[in-house]
Amino acid sequence: MSDLGLHVPEVRTDLERRVLDRLATVQDPEIRRPVTELGMVESVVETAPGTVEVTVLLTIEACPLRGTIQGDVAAAVADVPGCDAVDVRTGVMSPERRLALQDALRAARPANPFGEGSLTRVLAVASGKGGVGKSSVTANLAVALAARGLAVGLIDADVHGYSIPGLLGVTASPTKLDRMILPPVVRDVKVISIGMFLDEDRPVAWRGPMLHRALEQFVTDVHWGDLDVLLVDLPPGTGDIAISTAQLLPASELLVVTTPQHAAAQVAARAGQLAEQTGQAVAGVIENMGPMTLPDGTVLDVFGAGGGQEVADRLARVLGSAVPLLGSVPLDPALRRGGDSGDPVVLSAPDSPAGRALAGVAERLAVRPRGLAGRRLPLSPR
Repeated sequence: MSDLGLHVPEVRTDLERRVLDRLATVQDPEIRRPVTELGMVESVVETAPGTVEVTVLLTIEACPLRGTIQGDVAAAVADVPGCDAVDVRTGVMSPERRLALQDALRAARPANPFGEGSLTRVLAVASGKGGVGKSSVTANLAVALAARGLAVGLIDADVHGYSIPGLLGVTASPTKLDRMILPPVVRDVKVISIGMFLDEDRPVAWRGPMLHRALEQFVTDVHWGDLDVLLVDLPPGTGDIAISTAQLLPASELLVVTTPQHAAAQVAARAGQLAEQTGQAVAGVIENMGPMTLPDGTVLDVFGAGGGQEVADRLARVLGSAVPLLGSVPLDPALRRGGDSGDPVVLSAPDSPAGRALAGVAERLAVRPRGLAGRRLPLSPR
């Protein structure tokens, strides 16, 4: 049996044993755990000397990553000593095996994987008003953090104005495993958005209770696995979703995005001050659409300057603790092009002014180690 108590095929020959051992290095691209651990390897059979047939069971018939899994298995087995040829076949799990997998995955995690005591750092990206580039910042930070080797998840909680799928170029749909949802993985980021479940351009006309339930499902019904960082792209303002986030993700920290404009900074400060009521910490402020330097060296401050520092200083006074300005992202055509094409600027143009600024913010956010320091353990003397 696997670590999850699921099916592991019997092997008879040394070659079959070596192949099965190698398959433990192949991860399911959605669940991000070894296919052997998930009970996906139905059989490993040496059909002739040096020739092996591997049968892998997919979770559903219409699995969008069938080809990826076949290729990963073939590549892993190709250089096993004594293996001259491999035939990778696929099947589909029976309803009973699929339910057993779902139950095993659920049993291996708490009902709310980001509740009290979670080691995952949750960053809720907020803004006082729309149009400040909050979602663009969120998408780029997620990709930049993943590029640094962190396990990253991203919830598009801006249900009425969802844009994360387009900004990241998401084309795959989530896989539904009965009552569990497997999120698409794009640029090493696990992503979920209401836009993945709707026809393109379809509006979402929901009120508070439905918005809360949608976020709750994104948190508890999606199989996130073991994450280092979870980013939540909040809608503008301080409405239902912002309050629900504080309830469902009690250890979440706010990242406040503003433009340099004084009027925008005033509104952004209100979003940050929500932390005073919800008990959340403010991880910092990010200034977007900051002054840009033209080729001739002229600095063009379309939206003014200093709004980010103004918000940070104001929040520090209200909250009574230091709130850093994590960075100023200048106006940059490369950032806009990356958003339009679904190719984040931190990857498509990393040396652009915006690409460097966003990478710098990600570097500052990634420095906090993940561990048990400062946490109370459930231990007592006997």
